Amino acid sequence: MSNPEYQEIIQEYKEQVRILKQEVAELQDAGKSKDSANKRTLQKLEHVTQDLDDAKKKIKELEESNQPNTKE
Repeated sequence: MSNPEYQEIIQEYKEQVRILKQEVAELQDAGKSKDSANKRTLQKLEHVTQDLDDAKKKIKELEESNQPNTKE
């Protein structure tokens, strides 16, 4: 192989490396976005769970305060 052929091969490899680096960066960005979305969803779930627990507690309190009235 002549020197120009090696240069062409080297340029092709450099281009492939550049493309792969770009793809890695895109995948990392997608992973970060997914992580952020998962974190937001988990926070929403935690808030909804807390709201549900509060609502159950309130229902129980209301049922307990209403029980003496129904026994009369």
